[in-house]
Amino acid sequence: MTSQKAAENGRLNVAIDGPAGAGKSTVARRVASELSYIYVDTGAMYRAVTYYMLRHEIEPEDVNSVLKHLRELSIELVPDLNGQKVLLNGEDVSGPIRSREVTGIVSLYSQIEDLRTHLVELQRVMALRKGVVMDGRDIGTTVLPDAEVKIFMTASVKERALRRFNELEKTDDLTLEQLESDIAARDKLDQEREISPLRQADDAIVLDTTSMSIDEVVEYIVSRCYEVGREVDL
Repeated sequence: MTSQKAAENGRLNVAIDGPAGAGKSTVARRVASELSYIYVDTGAMYRAVTYYMLRHEIEPEDVNSVLKHLRELSIELVPDLNGQKVLLNGEDVSGPIRSREVTGIVSLYSQIEDLRTHLVELQRVMALRKGVVMDGRDIGTTVLPDAEVKIFMTASVKERALRRFNELEKTDDLTLEQLESDIAARDKLDQEREISPLRQADDAIVLDTTSMSIDEVVEYIVSRCYEVGREVDL
């Protein structure tokens, strides 16, 4: 079977990790589309939980309450014209989960071990049939350690902040300097948390995208998928 056929028939899993603002979600959506794969935004799942907890005034320190309410949650990732729609108990929360309020505290909820265990199991079930592109902070190390293709995307803090700044609505009053500070703080939280910290898998390809366009990054990862398809003779 050719490498392209292998990819199109959904025989590989692709893990894309990296720090906040590296462009993982945008690239993962494009890669999934190019390969006719399923895109799974794991970060959106943590954001959906965080949004729910904030809305119900449940602090991350109140672990028992977090886990009790977690059992009441249904999170669905539904394909959409824009890539993916996030449904929380049937409600479309794709927009609200990207707020600065959620972004600023999601790492604290993500540190709750039983919460991560619950979501990781859901994510692994999604990948059982192969043909999945999944992005997050610990996909290649914890969620899909056997993924055939592992990419660790990174970029300078300044570049990541600039990308986020350019995505903001004109009505948002955040400055570039504030975004740089937020991203640096998020990096520290993700790298220092005890449960599944942000870490490059030993067998991952490090891809510094500071000077790369989205098209170049997508082309590189898709080409790598085809190469791996040939190597494992799928």
